[in-house]
Amino acid sequence: MDQNELKRAAARAAIEFIETGTIVGVGSGSTVNFFIDELGAIRGRIAGAVSSSERSSDRLRANGIEVLELNTVLATGRAIPVYVDGADEINRQLQMIKGGGGALTREKIVAAACSRFVCIVDRSKVVDALGSYPLPVEVVPMARELVASRLRALGGRPEQRAGFVTDNGNLILDVAGLPMPDPAALEAEINQWPGVVTVGLFARDAADLALVASPGGVQRLDPVAVAA
Repeated sequence: MDQNELKRAAARAAIEFIETGTIVGVGSGSTVNFFIDELGAIRGRIAGAVSSSERSSDRLRANGIEVLELNTVLATGRAIPVYVDGADEINRQLQMIKGGGGALTREKIVAAACSRFVCIVDRSKVVDALGSYPLPVEVVPMARELVASRLRALGGRPEQRAGFVTDNGNLILDVAGLPMPDPAALEAEINQWPGVVTVGLFARDAADLALVASPGGVQRLDPVAVAA
């Protein structure tokens, strides 16, 4: 199986977690694109979707799925039982690096609004320790160098993502070489800096389960507790 076939398998496996008549939280990225296509096949069973990016919204509509506005859904007291999204890296505690597509802020918002986070990945994304993939940080444009200098002080090598502006009108710094002995603590630290919109660490609020596709099938991966 090639990587696209693995992504499709993980996406297909996530459909079993979608409850009839409910709104679905939908992430962004190449694996999620396969999930959206699978969701399109059951569009008559769902009440619509809340999307984390303009690209995903466009694909949802192309599949005949109504895209709902998150504020409206929450203001009317409607629940979103499941959020389905991919990851650039995921460890055994189901902590993730996300944001390779630049939608990290909206992904974090939609994930927080949903009851359960199901992460869909192929086996190449599962790592023992986070940090090989450059960490995306969304920043307000005027704070770019302020935030970059603080990231360098932590040992990282930040580079502005060339020619890219987020759906929120901000910039992305991709940070290589950043030590992550405690991803949750690092997430909390960077998120409090002035000018940071959010950091692409999903560690304090990790996934609830991961569906990991390999040539042997799709494995359900539940979080492994961190040893005291």
